Amino acid sequence: MKQQRASFLQWLLCVCCALLTLTVLNAQAQTPASTYPNKAIRLVVPFGPGGSGDITARAFAQYLEAQTKQPVVIDNRAGANGILGTEMVKNAPADGYTMLLTTNTTLAANLSLYKKVPYDPLKDLDHVGMFGTAASVALVLKGSGINSVADLVSYSKANPDKVFYGHYNSASQMTAEMFRVKTGAPMTGVPYKAIGSALQDFYGKQLQVMFIEYLPAMAQIDNGKVLALGVTAPTRFKTWPNVPAIAETYPGYELGFFLGLAAPAGTPPELMKKMEGWLSAALKDEGFLARLNQLGLEPSKLSRADYTKFVGSEITRWAQVIKDAGVQPE
Repeated sequence: MKQQRASFLQWLLCVCCALLTLTVLNAQAQTPASTYPNKAIRLVVPFGPGGSGDITARAFAQYLEAQTKQPVVIDNRAGANGILGTEMVKNAPADGYTMLLTTNTTLAANLSLYKKVPYDPLKDLDHVGMFGTAASVALVLKGSGINSVADLVSYSKANPDKVFYGHYNSASQMTAEMFRVKTGAPMTGVPYKAIGSALQDFYGKQLQVMFIEYLPAMAQIDNGKVLALGVTAPTRFKTWPNVPAIAETYPGYELGFFLGLAAPAGTPPELMKKMEGWLSAALKDEGFLARLNQLGLEPSKLSRADYTKFVGSEITRWAQVIKDAGVQPE
């Protein structure tokens, strides 16, 4: 009888411990959404400072700090066309405290530009949403003798071994490669880790042309040393009506880029919902929208689910662009 009573008490103790454990686990599962965030958030930018992605990330970080009352640290992890920073986020804890600035380069183009990429954009990342889409501008130095898109094509054909362009992501590379294919203009690409080092060689006349994003392009034009030949959008920018679209000279030429936000795969749904809410609110904030406008970005209207589908379609689209340009994977 005493042995039966002891067994029953032991069983009852085990049940109570199990119930207590479930209660604690349930409380822990519910805690993050209610207290998140309660420490600094890291926003990884897989490129160097100065580009549209970096500027967008910093503008969003400033907005997010005001909303969450927590620090948002920008972590520039340039290298391998954005692969290093993206892989780092893939391997980061899925706790809501690491986010990634994503682009067409890291999510789509790299899969066709490289033989092996150490992440799957659809399996290794949970996509929060998209900031927006934009296009680039073809720049040359003033006094180069090249004053139009037609001039650049003519000069390239007459000097097939003397025209170099710098690239630091897929947009800066493939806009130039598509230009080469559409126009027949011989040009040679030179890879850089960041826009700053490419611009340094551009001003040093080691590069003859650059295809760069709208805001960095405007900054260069404002210094009076460069000339904008054309934009890679199908039509002229509203804020830049005197700069033609390259498509006006070569119909069918068009290539833009997108910027988005992601977290490591497996981030709790309630935290992903919070992140989505932050991004959605930012895209309705007048101050943040004004910053996107300065970048030449068209704000996104896609839901999180639609954006994830969009990423899948961009993988296919960039694969075709790269194939058409004849670029072989490294």
